[in-house]
Amino acid sequence: MTAIITNPVKGSHFESRKIMQEAGLHNHNQRGIARSANESGYMSIVLSGGYSDDEDFGTEIIYTGEGKRDNKGNIIADQTITGGNKRLVESFERGEPIYVFRGHKHRSPFSPKSGYSFAGEFLITDHWIEKGQDNFDIIRFKLHEIGTTSDSLSNALYKDESPSERREYKVNRIIRETKIAQGVKHLYSYACQVCDRTISLPTGGEYAEAAHIKPLGLPHNGPDTLENLLCLCPNHHLMFDKYCFSIDPETFKLIGLNGSLTVHESHQLSRSALEYHHHNYVSHSNID
Repeated sequence: MTAIITNPVKGSHFESRKIMQEAGLHNHNQRGIARSANESGYMSIVLSGGYSDDEDFGTEIIYTGEGKRDNKGNIIADQTITGGNKRLVESFERGEPIYVFRGHKHRSPFSPKSGYSFAGEFLITDHWIEKGQDNFDIIRFKLHEIGTTSDSLSNALYKDESPSERREYKVNRIIRETKIAQGVKHLYSYACQVCDRTISLPTGGEYAEAAHIKPLGLPHNGPDTLENLLCLCPNHHLMFDKYCFSIDPETFKLIGLNGSLTVHESHQLSRSALEYHHHNYVSHSNID
C-alpha cells in the first residue's frame, strides 16, 4: 500500500492512477476530476488526452470539464455544471488550489513518457461555456500555476511591438483561509451586506465576495478572521477597497452612502478593523 502524501512535490512520478489514488492525491482511478484524500482535500484533475479541446501551455492550462462521451471519446451531449464541474466552479469561487497531473497520453510536450507526473498546484482564474469541436457545449476552466510567470498576462500588458522596457509579472495570490471566506458568504446567503442583493449565476448558484475590512497584505497586515470579513457584491467590494465609503464602527451606518450595514446577530465585527478602515477613508477623502 502506498503511503498517503500530504505535500506532493512538483515533478513527482506515478506509474498508475491506482498509485495516485492510494497516495491520496486523486481519489478516483478513471475520472479526470476528483478530490484528493490527503489533508489538503483539494480538487485534482488529470490531463490524459481524453478531450481534444484541452490546451496546455505549461504554467497556463485551458481544461475541458467532464461530460458524456461515446466509446471513441467524442462528446455526445452538452456539459453541465454538475458533478466534478460543479466542484471546480466551487474551487474557483473559494480561491482554492487545484492539484494538476499530466498523463503520458496527454498530447503535450510537458507530459511524461510513461505513467503520470504531478504538474503542481494551480488556481482556476476563469471559467465559461462555449461550443466545442464536437459542436456541444463544453465547460472550460483556465488555470494558472501558483507562483509562476503568467505569459498571457505579461504579453497582454507589454506587447513585443512596444519599444518600452519589458517587465515580468507573476501570479502570486494569497491562499486565504477559504473556509472562513466561504463561511461569511453562507452566513448572509450570498447577499451583499450593503445593498442586500444576491447575484444568481447563469451556470447555477450564487456569487458574492468576502471583503477584508483591514487588508491582509503589507503594510496593513490584517487578520484572516470572520471578524475582519464582510460579504459584499463585486461593486461594493471594489468601492469599499477604494474608500468610496466606510462604516461607522459603533452604529454600522454607512459613511459616504445611504443606509446601514446589514449585520447578522452571530457576526461579531472587529471594531479596531472598522476604525482602521474609517481612518484610511478619512485620509483618502480629505475629510476633517
